[in-house]
Amino acid sequence: MEPRAARMRKREGQRGEQEDPPSGRNTETHRGPDLVQWTRQMEAVKTQLLEQAQGQLMELLDRAMWEAVQSYPPQGRPLPSVPPDSSSKTREPSLGKRKVFIIRKSLLDELMEVQHFRTIYHMFIAGLCVFIINTLAIDFIDEGRLMLEADLLIFSFGQLPLALMTWVPMFLSTLLAPYQALRLWARPQAGGAWTLGVGLGCVLLAAHTAVLGVLPVHVAVDYQLPPASRCVLVFEQVRLLMKSYSFLREAVPGIFCARGGRGIRAPSFSSYLYFLFCPTLIYRETYPRTPSVRWNYVAKNFAQSEGAAAEVMCPPLPPQALGCVLYACFILGRLCVPVFANMSQEPFSTRALVLSIMHATLPGIFMLLLIFFAFLHCWLNAFAEMLRFGDRMFYQDWWNSTSFSNYYRTWNVVVHDWLYSYIYQDGLRLLGGRARGVAMLGVFLVSAVVHEYIFCFVLGFFYPVMLMLFLVFGVLLNFTMHDRHTGPAWNVLMWTMLFLGQGIQVSLYCQEWYAQRHCPLAQTTFWGLMTPRSWSCHT
Repeated sequence: MEPRAARMRKREGQRGEQEDPPSGRNTETHRGPDLVQWTRQMEAVKTQLLEQAQGQLMELLDRAMWEAVQSYPPQGRPLPSVPPDSSSKTREPSLGKRKVFIIRKSLLDELMEVQHFRTIYHMFIAGLCVFIINTLAIDFIDEGRLMLEADLLIFSFGQLPLALMTWVPMFLSTLLAPYQALRLWARPQAGGAWTLGVGLGCVLLAAHTAVLGVLPVHVAVDYQLPPASRCVLVFEQVRLLMKSYSFLREAVPGIFCARGGRGIRAPSFSSYLYFLFCPTLIYRETYPRTPSVRWNYVAKNFAQSEGAAAEVMCPPLPPQALGCVLYACFILGRLCVPVFANMSQEPFSTRALVLSIMHATLPGIFMLLLIFFAFLHCWLNAFAEMLRFGDRMFYQDWWNSTSFSNYYRTWNVVVHDWLYSYIYQDGLRLLGGRARGVAMLGVFLVSAVVHEYIFCFVLGFFYPVMLMLFLVFGVLLNFTMHDRHTGPAWNVLMWTMLFLGQGIQVSLYCQEWYAQRHCPLAQTTFWGLMTPRSWSCHT
């Protein structure tokens, strides 16, 4: 028999087990909301951990790709001395680093996969919608009708078929001349035949340069092409020249360094043809390719780059390149034309100049963002998808920059790669590794001259605004706001300078545009063409 005390303890335990379940259910009921909140917190932590893991995995894969490329030297050329690194955007690349192409998405495509960023994007579109609705409502109230005003768009794209016809000989010249010149140089060095081939190759390149340099200018001036049609010609002119130079710069050294020219073959014509269309300015015989083409993605990006206005007016629609053009015309017609159309008819004053710059800051920054989104994201991604071009890093997170040196490197990676490879690195090879300041000034000089040439070509007059912004303010900001500056305050300062810079550009160019029309030259002289008309035009 069990002792009495043991039996009593057993009965109390049984009574406790019978009483516990109701108490447990009440506790579970009270803790239900806490459990739901805790589950949501854990889901958020899980999402954050997955994002961090994805970033680290991408970095490891990039490094693995670099090591794989290092194992197969392309045609005996030097390989990168430093592997890709997540901090490479915040420090100056080392001499000898060679562009390595890998399969990766554009940054905005990656960010659009995050719901919070998509919401910010939708908020931005909603703000643009409100802006357009507000403007149209005011027009309807004041004028009694909707003032859509397509005159500016029709004028800007006038004679577009002529510009497209002019592009055909420009492209054919680029397709045939550099490649045939390279084939002539790659022939075996046997007596005078090779010398004759070198001479013919040089003649082909001279003719090619003349066609690209003279034909678009001749057509634009003789037929008085409007600005948008001129844009087509000048952008293609600069792009084809840069592509031709890259092709020859990458292929020629291997041919001339080979003894007797034996064992060296010219690149395949198909690789050169592909290079002329793919969205990069650095020639390689092969590029990483995606397995298939997503045609819905192509249509979306072409529409976005060509029809962003349609998306702004109606956010759910996919169209966005024509839209950006339409929206740019809308901004110029509503925010710039009323301010600057009659400005040249008033006496010049510092007050009027400052006010015009302040008026131009908002349309200026809108134009900057539209150019970035339409061209660097939508247009280049559409061509990359059609050609299955794998490396979509056409830009980096320039909006997070805390220094202008980082902004210059990340705003347009396509052009930066060309300038870094063929101006900066080649400058260091010619001048020595210690001449980094001179090589960097060379980059700014080339960039300033090309930008000034583009604006002069498109607008039809010389006004050295871009030359001063790049060679004076750009150089100063590059050396004063450098990579050692970090923190939110420096990012705010960078954006403030961008706002002011865009306001200065839009204000000065708009003033000169109307001054050229209100005060035409009585007699065409060199100094009359070189002197801005807005300095003296007050009718």
